[in-house]
Amino acid sequence: MHGKERVIAPVLSAGLGLECRVPAGLDTDRFGTFSRERARTANALEAAREKVAAAFAMMPEARVAIASEGSFGPHPQIPFAPLGRELVVLIDRVTGLEIAGHDATLDLRYAHVIARTTQDAEAFGERIGFPEHALIVMGCAGDHPDPHIALCKGITTSQALAEAVGTAIALSGAAFVETDMRAHHNPTRMRAIERASCDLIARYQSRCPACATPGFAVTQRIAGLPCKWCGAPTALPLAEVFTCTACGHREERSVIGQTTADPGNCDLCNP
Repeated sequence: MHGKERVIAPVLSAGLGLECRVPAGLDTDRFGTFSRERARTANALEAAREKVAAAFAMMPEARVAIASEGSFGPHPQIPFAPLGRELVVLIDRVTGLEIAGHDATLDLRYAHVIARTTQDAEAFGERIGFPEHALIVMGCAGDHPDPHIALCKGITTSQALAEAVGTAIALSGAAFVETDMRAHHNPTRMRAIERASCDLIARYQSRCPACATPGFAVTQRIAGLPCKWCGAPTALPLAEVFTCTACGHREERSVIGQTTADPGNCDLCNP
């Protein structure tokens, strides 16, 4: 289960009064692993829903279930920058209510290196905060990771790192070394999960003005905030659309605290 309950449970207890219990024996790795033994076939939201369904199946007495899912990759707008996204989903199986908390951040330990010596791996570890952030080592196939050649996860000591790298190099000529993105081995990611849990609480406490259902939240952002210098519309949000998933009520609201955009975000003033 990767210990996510350590940060999710206190937030849900304080915000919603929920008592969290972890289903004994629930194997969430079957929904996909970061180390590539099993590919995630669904998107993050679908994977979280699958985890919730599995939890309900194991705990039929539970009315509410919560699941978390993370995804990591290149930032869609900032070249060479990684982006981490966390999703924490709450589902009430009696009412059908589903609310998702989100966090997106550039502050993450998510990187890899192809190590041809133990020293390469050690230098990489120093850069990403090893051993507080654990590492995964696997074999290489044409400079691509291959866990079927060699695989060692949750590495937190220099000796274990050297042994795993040595094995991978002996088998494939190089070792693919990357950050272990499982939450219990990545404290930076754990903090992002906590923030997503807090966002879930904020969304739950936002009730629809028409029907009072929890989860009245932003579903769309409308671009066009005018440039402070020339007044031209920019890509920054001018307004936000709030939608109720229960009754469909929608409201468009101006972005609070923003009336103009910095000229640095203007395609005319800063082409």
